[in-house]
Amino acid sequence: MHPNALLELATDLLHQVLQFQAPADRVVSDFFRTHRALGSRERHTLAETTYDVLRQRLLYQHLAQSGKGEMERRLVLLAWNGNEGFLRAALTEAEQHWLEQVKAVDRSALPAKLRHNLPEWLAEPLEAALGESFWPLVEAMNRPAPLDLRVNTFKARREDVQAALAAGGIDAAITPYSPWGLRVQGKPALNKVDAFTRGEVEVQDEGSQLLALLTDAKRGEMVVDFCAGAGGKTLALGAAMRNTGRLYAFDTSGHRLAALKPRLARSGLSNVYPIQIAHERDERIKRLTGKIDRVLVDAPCSGLGTLRRNPDMKWRQSPQSVEELKVKQAAILASAARLLKPGGRLVYATCSLLEAENEGIADAFTAANPQTFTPIPVAEALEKAHVGSPESLVRGPYLRLWPHQHGTDAFFAAVWQRR
Repeated sequence: MHPNALLELATDLLHQVLQFQAPADRVVSDFFRTHRALGSRERHTLAETTYDVLRQRLLYQHLAQSGKGEMERRLVLLAWNGNEGFLRAALTEAEQHWLEQVKAVDRSALPAKLRHNLPEWLAEPLEAALGESFWPLVEAMNRPAPLDLRVNTFKARREDVQAALAAGGIDAAITPYSPWGLRVQGKPALNKVDAFTRGEVEVQDEGSQLLALLTDAKRGEMVVDFCAGAGGKTLALGAAMRNTGRLYAFDTSGHRLAALKPRLARSGLSNVYPIQIAHERDERIKRLTGKIDRVLVDAPCSGLGTLRRNPDMKWRQSPQSVEELKVKQAAILASAARLLKPGGRLVYATCSLLEAENEGIADAFTAANPQTFTPIPVAEALEKAHVGSPESLVRGPYLRLWPHQHGTDAFFAAVWQRR
């Protein structure tokens, strides 16, 4: 493709993404479907340039003010993640001169908001909560995430899958915490890997794997994944149950549950029952009241713990949306808790950075149910699940994972047992 054409496409894609009318990954995917002639390198350049703008939007907008022409084009030039020679071939002489000047700016001397690239409503509580760890978190969230895989232990052993991937030229390291996980650098074409097509591995962040391990689903039990989504944790739970018992995957989105079907077929599991519900008080849920052994609630949340993968979330969320989510989270947790039989386990989890969605919800639930639910220290539950270094993964009684400390997305989890 001619350099000018690729630069124009990058500008067009960024313009669409910055409307913030849909998640960035969906906009990028739709754009690529519209431009099917693009090669893998061109797609990589377009996607990574777009995501770099989203990660450092405030900085790039500040620097771009000194330039001329369309704002999105200037942002693309600043964030270019492709061949530099290719880019220079598309630039005017004035643009080349401007870009050299801007790249010479000492960014370490800029105001804090231009260095952390977070909206103030998010930066302030994080800095207050983390202190000196705030800047290491910022740096970690501004780097792309590695590719984590979960070995389907119903079909294969981790060491065998690791060896098979190595034979195919993919170096996969054992994850430090999850006994099911492998970590891969880069973005190999997994859909062409035999271990993937056979259902021996699934893409799943190591932190997400730990949520399934905390649920501790066992053979023959009745288990509910209350907010199943596309079913990553559902599949992990089903494998832990060795394809026995009954595993209900509830979600309000039929589209997300539909994405589970091909993954379920690869997994070899037949104990999973995907069910679309209207809301957390759906009659199909009420019929299971008091009958369930384990319930995992990976609640709808701000998603701010996934900024390495979804940097647009920090611009698409707001204090108002978080307040609305808190009401929904409390309602979902209360409804899910009614499903448990005495002795059953309840896990509440989010991929949020914010205490309001995490400790705030968990503490309120414990206070509201002192006679019914007993908190279980997460470190104890992790140790029983054979998770590595469990004490390093907790803050107080709760799971707290951070990109800068643990190399995972940011996750929170609380665990209770019904009396």
